[in-house]
Amino acid sequence: MKECSKSIMRRMHEPNFSNRYFVGKGLDIGGGPDPLGLYLELFPRMQGVKIWDKTDGNAETLDTIESCIFDFVHSSHCLEHLDDPSQALQNWFRVLKPDGYLVIMVPDEDMYEQGEFPSTWNGDHKFTFTISKKNSWSPKSINILDLLETLDENHEIIKIQKLDASYRYNIPRFDQSLTPIGECGIEIIIRKRPEKEVEDGGRMPPIGIVSKIEEFLLTGFKAS
Repeated sequence: MKECSKSIMRRMHEPNFSNRYFVGKGLDIGGGPDPLGLYLELFPRMQGVKIWDKTDGNAETLDTIESCIFDFVHSSHCLEHLDDPSQALQNWFRVLKPDGYLVIMVPDEDMYEQGEFPSTWNGDHKFTFTISKKNSWSPKSINILDLLETLDENHEIIKIQKLDASYRYNIPRFDQSLTPIGECGIEIIIRKRPEKEVEDGGRMPPIGIVSKIEEFLLTGFKAS
């Protein structure tokens, strides 16, 4: 229920969304009912967001979209509706430029489905998601950490966060996502490493000399 909109206030208070993740031109997969682009002015470095929804084609393959053309790719609660989340994730990552970010939200199985599958609250859910469990009550459970390992070696996990700040664990079973504040999900942020970074085995600092002003700001006054 307007899960992208629920996330906006939280994301506005995390500088990385404005300074790194939502920078340039993006693709919002499954964003038709609740588009990220609606909040364009709240993320000043975001230049525009193209919506990809059912009328545009298969969200798993993104057939008509070339590789490496978007600065960021966003998807709010779409992955659980697809037949092959692994294929979808690989193609979402494919259309991302090197040094770009993939930002995804999915429902957490314990907070949303709450022990029942098929889902009580959304019969179109084809999978449930958890960050990592050895055992799950769900017959269609996907561990996020395992899913991310299906990506190429150029993926860098930036953040995996269980969005339970407003979740009430001590009340009987009901769909808490129907409330204005209940996110009940997991947020995943992945960066696409440039080829040189993959070859180097990690991100290296740029070559150059720290200026005297920068050195002063970093170290402060030196003792005379």
